[in-house]
Amino acid sequence: MGLIISISGLRGLVPQELTPEVACNYAASFGSYLCNGHSGQNVRVCIGRDTRPSSPMLASAAMAGLSSVGVEVIDLGVVTTPTVGLMVRHLRCEGGVVVTASHNGQQYNGIKLISKDGMALSRQAASDLQDRYQRKAISMVDGTSCGRICRNNQSDHVHISKVLGIVDPEEISARSFRVVLDSVNGAGGRPARRLLAALGCQVKLINYSPTGIFGRGPEPIEENLRALCQQVVSLGADIGLAQDPDGDRLAIVDAQGKCLGEEYTLALAARYVLSERPGPVAVNLSTSRMIEDIATRAGCRLIRTPVGEANVASAMLEYGCVIGGEGNGGVIDLRVGPIRDSLVAMALVLQLMARTGRTIRQLADEIGYYAMAKKRFSIRNIDLKEVIAQVRQAFDQAHHDLSDGLRSDMPDGWFHLRASNTEPVMRLVAEARNEEILRGYLAKIQAVLRGLGADLPA
Repeated sequence: MGLIISISGLRGLVPQELTPEVACNYAASFGSYLCNGHSGQNVRVCIGRDTRPSSPMLASAAMAGLSSVGVEVIDLGVVTTPTVGLMVRHLRCEGGVVVTASHNGQQYNGIKLISKDGMALSRQAASDLQDRYQRKAISMVDGTSCGRICRNNQSDHVHISKVLGIVDPEEISARSFRVVLDSVNGAGGRPARRLLAALGCQVKLINYSPTGIFGRGPEPIEENLRALCQQVVSLGADIGLAQDPDGDRLAIVDAQGKCLGEEYTLALAARYVLSERPGPVAVNLSTSRMIEDIATRAGCRLIRTPVGEANVASAMLEYGCVIGGEGNGGVIDLRVGPIRDSLVAMALVLQLMARTGRTIRQLADEIGYYAMAKKRFSIRNIDLKEVIAQVRQAFDQAHHDLSDGLRSDMPDGWFHLRASNTEPVMRLVAEARNEEILRGYLAKIQAVLRGLGADLPA
């Protein structure tokens, strides 16, 4: 697909596109950006990585790049993406680096960058960095001024302590929940296991060993969670929890072995938080209307942003939101950090179960159901502006939002069509009151796309 550099960072195939040299230069560009042309003295960056076999190699290259421009590097080892965000603030660093390709396939890897505020880079900062990288505007220092590299092993303790501070561990522990945890052999397993133990849960682990050889598809969606569903039923567990490789997303399975769907993670977390601390909520344009229903019932304002956790986190900070996130299973609670966090999601959902005494299925049923479809298609040789213009015309009675692709709202549903930040595809998310209405939306949109030559999946 070619190396992709976007607001979400850098991502590509290893070694065809993402090489040690690329990682070194990209990190050196980030370090030079943070130093802003001055000496790197007193500029510190912490770096973490997921468990992919290529991650230690790329992390070493990135640390070398940072050191070469005089930046002090704090190596956190294998940690989740939200852990790096939290440690940036805890250690008062100027930024953070995460070597991960998140939910992408085994053959990919990538580099995410984090600001001094512990969140993904803003669009402007990402654009400035991309320009610096492409111009090779790297300010290397002499051999006596290279930044030192040290190790910090406190990340799990700091992260888990923060998460425990937003719930009542004793109330959750009293329920002794039986949990099956599927960490996809990624970075989230170790801290999640420790968190669940601190919450008094009886935990069965699958795909736990941090080998980076994923025991299932890396994205925590229903088609990849069959083994988790089976384990929940066979063990008589109360809940199944599934992470992605870098531990920022969470999906949930009920006691009957049925996937709730990743949209329910944020909805359930928001329901608990708003019941205790009513306030504004921020989500992206692709997130289910379930969150609108929850916010409305709580009498709270809902703010929608373009896709990207930096956009959501920025809105949360601006409007003082008490909870936020994205419908891909990503929950943000500013009390822990301005970044999606599967540990936060686990704690808040278990707290909701403990506080209400209801099963996860009962809680999901109380929220309600919308029919939803998430699709993607190739955008090679297609004019994106023409796609949006023709789809918009086909739904001329809808209310349209053009802040991020096209979101069109109708009384019985909505859809969001946009180019991906991480892959050469266009994404379509559509939701409606029932399957029949949803099929009508999809058929109408796909007819337009086929007419323009889009490569649609069967």
